[in-house]
Amino acid sequence: MKFSLILLAALPIAAATCDSLNSVKVPNATIQAKLVAAGGYQAPVAANAKGKAPAADYSGLPAFCDVIVVAKPGSGSTVNIEYWLPETNWNGGMIVTGNGGLGGSLNNGGGSTRGGTPFIRNMSDGYVAAMSDTGHTGGNGAFLLNNDAMLDFAYRAVHETAEIGKKLAQARYESPVRRSYFDGCSGGGRQALKAAQMYPADFDGVLAGSPAAYSIGRAAQALWIGQATHKTADSALPQAKFAVIHDAVIAACDAMDGVKDGVLENPRKCTFDPKSIQCAGADAPNCLTAAQVETTRAIYSDVKNPRTGEVYFPGHEPGSENGWTTMAGANPFGVGIEVFRNGAFAGDASWDYKTLNFDTDMAKAMKGAGAIDSTDANLKAYFDRGGKIIQFHGWNDPQISPRSSVMYYDAVVKANGGLAKVQQNHRLFMVPGMAHCGGGDGTSSFDGFTALTQWVEQNKAPVTIAASKVADGKAVRTRPLCSYPATAQYKGSGSSDDASNFVCQ
Repeated sequence: MKFSLILLAALPIAAATCDSLNSVKVPNATIQAKLVAAGGYQAPVAANAKGKAPAADYSGLPAFCDVIVVAKPGSGSTVNIEYWLPETNWNGGMIVTGNGGLGGSLNNGGGSTRGGTPFIRNMSDGYVAAMSDTGHTGGNGAFLLNNDAMLDFAYRAVHETAEIGKKLAQARYESPVRRSYFDGCSGGGRQALKAAQMYPADFDGVLAGSPAAYSIGRAAQALWIGQATHKTADSALPQAKFAVIHDAVIAACDAMDGVKDGVLENPRKCTFDPKSIQCAGADAPNCLTAAQVETTRAIYSDVKNPRTGEVYFPGHEPGSENGWTTMAGANPFGVGIEVFRNGAFAGDASWDYKTLNFDTDMAKAMKGAGAIDSTDANLKAYFDRGGKIIQFHGWNDPQISPRSSVMYYDAVVKANGGLAKVQQNHRLFMVPGMAHCGGGDGTSSFDGFTALTQWVEQNKAPVTIAASKVADGKAVRTRPLCSYPATAQYKGSGSSDDASNFVCQ
């Protein structure tokens, strides 16, 4: 992702000091504020610990006020929140960054769409930068056994972060936050939508990338694919065959959008049948056995109740095959195991995902879905405040089915007065060829955050977002991302790697 434009003008810094924030009164919370001199920030020990990712380069940071808050919105809560408030050149804004996966840490960057380390990026751009650990430590699902911790993860941690951050900014700068934003992808995308649904006054704009809106359904899909992949020894898909399936999909459907570029503009139009590459005889590297054909069909298929036909979650799309290791590897996707073991099965260590019944057991799992899922389509309160949502999702996402974003957006359109009215506040951009939150074969480099700030601050609605495919640091293809339901159509002449030769319609 590119660095965004700074649209808010820098404000003069008032006389209140960083240390004075230690005296700010916040119910059920403790505050520790300290001034960090320019270039003087010391990375947390964990950032340099063995087995961890290398620490970011903090040497060029300007001076800022580092504030650690421990909030307890419930009797069983412990929400750790960190804020970086710039000492100079505050632009009047605040960005709260989301969390990837099941959260459980600060400054992990897993839920950010902007790239890099969120605190560095956002504070250096003049914003108050903020993030929570979602109310627990560690990426496993044990916190689901604690109702307060579950509610903090579901929505309270983000709400606390927004409210306390505005109080700290007011005290420090003697001026209110003029614009507040939430930036999140994956689990952070779920948080973005949940914030707009439940607390319409918290954020003026939210960027919801590849959202895990149907969290329970997404967890169920991990086990659906796990059961299909490990039904028998013959059902497993060797990783080498993911590319075989992908190549067959591209050969069958690539030209349907008028351009042969290795990317499906709209995979829903592709009716690829994996039986078309079934081995004529014995198993071979370039074909699928009969059992592997059935596994592949299961991965593409919707997760359903076998008795009623109720759809819990949509299947993966054609084109996503190169990323199937996450879901169809040696073990099921860990988030699915954690959610079901600690949610529906109360932490039973002996529970085996292979025994999950997609009829009776799903009823247990869905009882807690309302708190965590961010699928409430009624956004009237948020829209009435003028709040803006940019939602995006890659069509090749191998973790969270992109059709789940389409499902949610269609529901919002239905519940809030139709497409034309909804597009005044909420737009969805489907990204051909993009994997989970980025990467893949498509034009997955784009700046959704600048598009959001321009919409909020200049009322410039994003009809298209410029996107590129980057290789070796250079843009090798550009395309417009189109506001759903429009798609990019080739005009019929000129380079298909040039966005100017496409139109959204």
